[in-house]
Amino acid sequence: MTLHLDSEAGAVPAAEGPPPTPSTSADHAILAEGLVKRFGDTTALDGVDLAVRSGSVLGLLGPNGAGKTTAVRILATLMHPDSGHATVGGYDVVRQSHQVRQLIGLTGQYAAVDEKLTGTENLVLVARLLGLSRAGAKARAKELLADFRLEEAADRAAKTYSGGMRRRLDLAASLIGRPRLLFLDEPTTGLDPRARLDLWDVLRGLVADGTTILLTTQYLEEADALADEISVIDHGKVIAHGTPDELKARIGAQTLLVRPADEAEVGTVVSVVRGLTGSDPEVAGQLVTAAVTDPAVLPAAVRELDQAGVVITELNLRNSSLDEVFLSLTGHRTDDAEKSTVDGETEEVPK
Repeated sequence: MTLHLDSEAGAVPAAEGPPPTPSTSADHAILAEGLVKRFGDTTALDGVDLAVRSGSVLGLLGPNGAGKTTAVRILATLMHPDSGHATVGGYDVVRQSHQVRQLIGLTGQYAAVDEKLTGTENLVLVARLLGLSRAGAKARAKELLADFRLEEAADRAAKTYSGGMRRRLDLAASLIGRPRLLFLDEPTTGLDPRARLDLWDVLRGLVADGTTILLTTQYLEEADALADEISVIDHGKVIAHGTPDELKARIGAQTLLVRPADEAEVGTVVSVVRGLTGSDPEVAGQLVTAAVTDPAVLPAAVRELDQAGVVITELNLRNSSLDEVFLSLTGHRTDDAEKSTVDGETEEVPK
């Protein structure tokens, strides 16, 4: 489901009486405190706190079923929390939902486009619903089709689009109204690497113009590339928060990577690395990796491997990745999940 709303377009009727005054929050466009949401015996959110600074990107990371989408639905006024409080743009998401909806754009996990309409017609329809003139709607549609590399398919019915093209069209529609706050729930799922990079460039441009973005994703490199700050959520709780560099520093380890030229030498490399690190390294093909806390391990590895007569094609000591941080924090990777039913929908929850 995709929600496209804009304050200037007047897509949402104004509330009766004088407009309520937004809560004072000069520094944060989104604030959530103690959000709780239960579906029967399942607790989707268990006291979640979030804070997104104006004009920044907050990456919300977590495995399937961790509560990311539920949090987005509450902040986008599509669902009420059982307890807790949240404001978006200074407006309460429950008591002032109309005002919130006038400020936001939301793109859900699945593309929602009219397959019988062309790409241009889909975008023009949304633009007209938001109050743009016919000429303005066509101009905005043309601009977004170019941004998302859909010009050549502009006059084709959406039913002829590939899955990735439909996703890009759906994302373009969420930007029609130039929302001040944008909720993106796993927006690049199904996109090829080039389309993903193109979207990243679009999002960077939006942030440069002052847009605030809450991004949920399972692509950790995406959060690393885009997010100013990251909140890691697992089993309905925020278990870590900070900048990408702060989270990487949190586990206090680097990774030693060693790749021998001869696959037959992998066993020797494993033995050397185990002796230097005191732990069992991981092996993927010919690549041997291990977490280390002492950078002196690198020259020691060079000496011992040379003495053992092992020819090395790769030897490196790098900082921890977000993937390793996530694994350290949660005990499983983002895609390590099994099916479950939450709120009447089939979702995935961590094993």
